[in-house]
Amino acid sequence: MAFPFSSSNLPTQLFINNEYVNSRGAQKLSVHNPKDGALVTDQVPLSGAEDVEAAVAAAEAAFPAWKKTSAIERREKMLKFASLLQQHVDQLSELSRITLGAPFRTFGGFETSMASELFTYYAGWTDKFGGESFPQDNGFLKFTRHEPLGVTAGIAPWNAPMGTIGLKAAPALATGNCFILKPSEKTPLSSLALGALIKEAGFPPGVFQVLSGDGSTGDLLARHMRIRKISFTGSIPTGKKVQRAAAESNLKRVTLELGGKSPAVVFDDCHLENAVSWCARITANTGQVCFAPSRVYVQEGIKEQFLAKYKLALEEMGKGVGDPDHPNTLMGPIVDKAQFGRVMGFIERGANQGILLTGGSRVGETGLYVAPTVFTDVEASSELLQNEIFGPVAVVNTFKTEEEVIREANSTEYGLMAGVFTQDINRALRVASEFESGMVGVNAVSLVQTELPFGGSKQSGTGRECGRAALEAFTETKTVMINLTY
Repeated sequence: MAFPFSSSNLPTQLFINNEYVNSRGAQKLSVHNPKDGALVTDQVPLSGAEDVEAAVAAAEAAFPAWKKTSAIERREKMLKFASLLQQHVDQLSELSRITLGAPFRTFGGFETSMASELFTYYAGWTDKFGGESFPQDNGFLKFTRHEPLGVTAGIAPWNAPMGTIGLKAAPALATGNCFILKPSEKTPLSSLALGALIKEAGFPPGVFQVLSGDGSTGDLLARHMRIRKISFTGSIPTGKKVQRAAAESNLKRVTLELGGKSPAVVFDDCHLENAVSWCARITANTGQVCFAPSRVYVQEGIKEQFLAKYKLALEEMGKGVGDPDHPNTLMGPIVDKAQFGRVMGFIERGANQGILLTGGSRVGETGLYVAPTVFTDVEASSELLQNEIFGPVAVVNTFKTEEEVIREANSTEYGLMAGVFTQDINRALRVASEFESGMVGVNAVSLVQTELPFGGSKQSGTGRECGRAALEAFTETKTVMINLTY
């Protein structure tokens, strides 16, 4: 089947029970292209209570048969879906790009391929996710098994509209759950387009559905009494609302990934070019990445060398700021006016909090473009160091001792990712163990790997995605005890 959607034929219906349908309510959402502010469409449906109820009812009806579907059959449908994602990577990336602004060359194609890889990975788990057995020393045969929860849901963020679908939907479906996806109201189009591929892959009606909407739709999902699990990626304030709604309803399971202020600690014995290369990832997706290395701590002995190379690397990226549709563009615009205003506000106030090393301005008069920006010598209590900016803005401070930099690295409420750069493996392991973060890179930072748990500590969230951990998050562990002595 030919893929039916493109920038000239946008998906503007909900996908419920394997059919594209109009929303029950009349309210619509508008999305704009951040490269020039042009209206993309004002016809994105806002799912209300009736739409959510219809999706939940369809999922409930589908669950008994999907739960009993053989692991091989689930695997084949997931592999087919993964193949379709990769086959249509250009079209799906285009539908994301026209509202996100991520260039295909540096991010757009990557995150759609990431979704495909995650579905492939979890397809392989369908017949391998076993429980445990225990010694029969007391006359009982004892074992555990993992059972699906039922109707589950995921709220995806705007900065990775395709990639995060793989993080949430793939483990849910692999373990026999039905899944309802709510994309961000800022980047909904590629998600809405998935309905055509869901149906072509052979998923039964009600198993995998897509509801567009805003925070009110997310609240309906989080509060629904018959949804058993919700996975959310986004901001701390919204994550707290999701957790509160889940607790106030049916105590549904919750996974939260709530961003970061990731430190990169660069010791004077590091491989300098490698450290600079990884720290320059603050420009990835225009800095709109949860684990971006936004705080860089450099040991005093290599301050000048590091700053010179880091500044050059970011200025080279800055030369590639521009139209995300152009094949040579390296950095696109900020997603929308609200986020652009937030980022520029941090930059403007940053003039009183540190020394501007490079950047510090918008690029051009049309579109929401920001130059890669770095401040140095910033006070530890400043908002530049304490708050997630979610733009191409980093801080570089210096340190003398290992003990000092560990205190500084752990001085925020975030704890998603951290990196340490050194050629001393003992030091690397010491520092890694002291970081208050869910993930640590040694001579690397800001990366995700499919087979490894992904998530944070402190206010960066609860639970883990990726790897076996995600399968556990979407299942109930049941203990079985068989009396062998009667």
